[in-house]
Amino acid sequence: MKRIGLILSVIIVLVCSVSSMAQNKMNWVNVDSAFGPLPSSVHVFRSADLIDGKPNIAYYVIAALKDKDLHFTADTTLARRFTPKQFYERNEKPLVVVNTTFFSFATNQNLNTVIMEGKQVGFTVHSIPGKGKDTLTYFHPFGSALGISKKRKADIAWLYTDSLSRWPLSWDHPVEPKITTTTALRPYIPEKEITQMVKNSDRELRRTGDKWKMQTAVGGGPVVVKDGTVSVSNNSEMKFSGKAIDDKHPRTAMGYTRDNKLIILVIEGRNPGVAEGASLTQEALILQQLGCWEALNLDGGGSSCLLVNGKETIRPSDKGVERPVPAVFIIK
Repeated sequence: MKRIGLILSVIIVLVCSVSSMAQNKMNWVNVDSAFGPLPSSVHVFRSADLIDGKPNIAYYVIAALKDKDLHFTADTTLARRFTPKQFYERNEKPLVVVNTTFFSFATNQNLNTVIMEGKQVGFTVHSIPGKGKDTLTYFHPFGSALGISKKRKADIAWLYTDSLSRWPLSWDHPVEPKITTTTALRPYIPEKEITQMVKNSDRELRRTGDKWKMQTAVGGGPVVVKDGTVSVSNNSEMKFSGKAIDDKHPRTAMGYTRDNKLIILVIEGRNPGVAEGASLTQEALILQQLGCWEALNLDGGGSSCLLVNGKETIRPSDKGVERPVPAVFIIK
């Protein structure tokens, strides 16, 4: 009964939070002049409206995917990390640079999908070892990513990636993590086996995943907006444990609108009295209010950084210093 009461309390808090923000839609001011020159199909907006009574600074970039003068791509490293400004310099000073994937501080390895110029160069880590009584159990969640096709159409999907396959397998809905028990240090599930496991367990999906043929893609998670509705798929993606989705942090996110515009959002945080960050639910609602049909959370915290023409938008939370990251999304 105590557990049920706790769950109900959490639901009530979330509903109240969403209702509060829904009633107080954020105001955004065009700040193109501070970051110009910009193409006519790209704009930058800023808001300092409170988020549930807390101080806030947020920016978003909106870009028309159909504009053939814009090139949407990514860049990544091998066993090392660069700051967004370093990525900016080595990519001949593009229009937009933003952080993307989660990563390992120990190995500098991307933990999510990265597709660059039609080639997989980063792969989702699918095996998470259990703890305690689940020591010999491995959970295999399907990570999410945002991709842009050759036809300049954006999509968000849940993926199974394999370095032996040219394209990831994709599902258009959250896939429950698969579970295996093994003594192997790094268990591996072949593509055919994982697709059969999904087919057997997901009654609504009687087929294997589609090949996700994207020209550019970056992963993160969880998905926070689906079909225009706030829908945080954290449980299936196993990104944050416990009540961590309610913690306020700097945030980076990407989404797209039904009229084929890309939106990149950053929210400053960990700056007491100036900008205190947002929860995943608050981030999701902002993206929904901006018109996102689908949207994806990316690595946040000290990694959050968005450059427009080489100029910082939010102040990075690591004492104002950009954190080196292994991958970025770029608009040239």
